[in-house]
Amino acid sequence: MELEKFERIVATTRKNLKSFALSMLKDEDEAEDAIQETYMKLWKVKDQISNHPNIKGYAMQTLKNICIDKLRTKKHNISLDDLSIAETTLTPYTYTEQQDNNSIIRNIIESLPKIQQQVIKMRDIEGFELEEIAQIIGIDVTAVRVNLSRARKNVRIQFLEINKI
Repeated sequence: MELEKFERIVATTRKNLKSFALSMLKDEDEAEDAIQETYMKLWKVKDQISNHPNIKGYAMQTLKNICIDKLRTKKHNISLDDLSIAETTLTPYTYTEQQDNNSIIRNIIESLPKIQQQVIKMRDIEGFELEEIAQIIGIDVTAVRVNLSRARKNVRIQFLEINKI
């Protein structure tokens, strides 16, 4: 793959990579670092990915793994300043409740039909546009909307049922 082709591919993925990295890392500088690291990894395997059917998806997965690594490293290096901020904004009870709710929602999503899982993860977690999801999965945009609506409805119903709200 030549530099120009690589730059075109990178330019089309930048917006999605940026929003995904920011949503995971919550820091502009760290997000930029993760994106740059993603580009470096993609450049190293440029010849193998030139024939890949979903380069954008490959880039997102690479970025996701890099972000997870950064979060794991950050998790073990909490400064006292961060700790005091966390204490004033979130009580242990609300933190635990949030973690429990996140776990419940993840489990509910995993119990959905495969297509609904893919669509809700790509739209609500990874931030893909409906047209991009349709192109990646290989279905019509209307089918993406229907599956997303059904997935969200199922998650809401099951979550409310579990919590008896």
